[in-house]
Amino acid sequence: MVTTGLTHHTYPLSKLLYLSSTLALPHALTIFNQIPNPTIFLYNTLISSVISSTNRKCETHLAFSLYERVLWDKTIRPNSHTYPSLFKACGSHLHGLALHAHVLKFLGLAYDDFVQTSLLNFYAKYGNLGVARYLFDQIRNPDLATWNSMLSAYGSGVTSKEEDTSVSMEALCLFTEMQKNPLVKPNEVTLVALVSACANLGALCQGIWAHVYVLKYNIKLNYYVGTALIDMYSKCGCLDLAYQVFDELPERDILCYNAMIGGFGIHGYGHKALQLFEKMKLQRLVPDDVTFVVTMCACSHVGLVDEGCKVFESINEDFGKEPKLEHYGCLIDLLGRAGRVQEAEEKLKGMPMKPNAILWRSLLGAARVHGNLQVGEIALKHLLELEPETSGNYVLLSNMYASINRWEDVKRVRKLMKDHGINKMPGSSLVEVNGAMHQFLIGDKTHPWSKRIYSKLEEVGKRLQQYGHKPRTKEVLFDIDEEEKEDALTYHSERLAIAFALVASDSTAPIRIIKNLRVCSDCHESTKLISMIYGRDIIVRDRIRFHHFKNGTCSCRDYW
Repeated sequence: MVTTGLTHHTYPLSKLLYLSSTLALPHALTIFNQIPNPTIFLYNTLISSVISSTNRKCETHLAFSLYERVLWDKTIRPNSHTYPSLFKACGSHLHGLALHAHVLKFLGLAYDDFVQTSLLNFYAKYGNLGVARYLFDQIRNPDLATWNSMLSAYGSGVTSKEEDTSVSMEALCLFTEMQKNPLVKPNEVTLVALVSACANLGALCQGIWAHVYVLKYNIKLNYYVGTALIDMYSKCGCLDLAYQVFDELPERDILCYNAMIGGFGIHGYGHKALQLFEKMKLQRLVPDDVTFVVTMCACSHVGLVDEGCKVFESINEDFGKEPKLEHYGCLIDLLGRAGRVQEAEEKLKGMPMKPNAILWRSLLGAARVHGNLQVGEIALKHLLELEPETSGNYVLLSNMYASINRWEDVKRVRKLMKDHGINKMPGSSLVEVNGAMHQFLIGDKTHPWSKRIYSKLEEVGKRLQQYGHKPRTKEVLFDIDEEEKEDALTYHSERLAIAFALVASDSTAPIRIIKNLRVCSDCHESTKLISMIYGRDIIVRDRIRFHHFKNGTCSCRDYW
């Protein structure tokens, strides 16, 4: 190129820079620094190549250094090809906001869809889905990549359980809009985003549709799609279908195994999860951090304490890794659920790293369930230092005081919440009936079928009494009389969801419910009886695990 004079031409130089940067970045920089007056095209090529490099942290700094040179050079100006790579490299929200200001300064409002999509991805990455959706709506004819960016954003920009539900709903609605465009056909990325939304919502009908679409249009069932389907079927309560997808995958990576082990865990099949964990090791797949978490959680759900402890010990002994914070969290949960609260506290205090709020909350939850007030108060003290504005921390201790009728202490904790401006997260339940999702809050009367729902609740209550059910009023955490407590229990969100499903769905169809909080013991006992009285399978996914109610029993065996 030197001898033929091609080094004086932008296009061949850009090819040389790109190739050099993939092989030896210092060599590419040496070439670049010898170019007398590099064009913006050459700057963009090198910035893009640098961002695509494997050593992201170092190269990100270099990319912005090159961009700074562009800003100092009076002969050139950034263009639409400068910014997409830089947005990918943004290491903080503030850097991205500054870069967005530069887009408006140098490009005005006339920037292209490519820049718009990169802005969309940036805001989604930092959880600002409202801005991301606004930017998406400004694009007149979004292509498949842009649709996928927005759909994936809904899957990755979630920060809480409430958002999880509403954002997943938005993803399903957006996919419906996408289907109206005959020029845009879903691919693997689209379907993974769709299936993930279905998993969060427990929307089985839409999830099955997505699976059928994969089969109908011969979309490759790779690790990525396969893992999403396994996760979806597991979270929709169809463990058999999840395992069928897992079994039919031509090849399985660690992510597929993690999804299936996690599925077995939340459905209460701890032994099957352990068997799959051993099978994975026989396949010479090395467990990652997530593998240990889902396997220990599977043990925790069914009280396999010794087995879970062995998995924890194997992290270091068999694989030479140091347990991380999340693994200690699983260990604390495992011991706490089994009633070994004192031992859990000792393990927490003996950790080589500082416990985070999740671990203290786990200990507080165990103390509440097993009535260890002393450990509960210690845990809350640490939680209030780490997370003074998280309602769940106060609620757990308040529940503990209420369960032993210490109402003055309940009032004191509630006053603390009020003084800090903290509100308790309301219980909500989603139920799928005839392919549509219906949401209920405690005491909800906004549903169009409200009169029929409450009439059914009255009928259910009478039949429960006939079968000898006595409401567990200790679950009502207010100092009110017993009759009022019984009414409060009757209108829990899952009761409303079950009543609606009994009225609105086929009498042979399973009732599938997603609840954002832990199922209370009274609703648990009631649902067992309802499954027997009405001859309906009721599948409830609460914040912790699945409960399969059938013929008066529950798959959790009252251990949750």
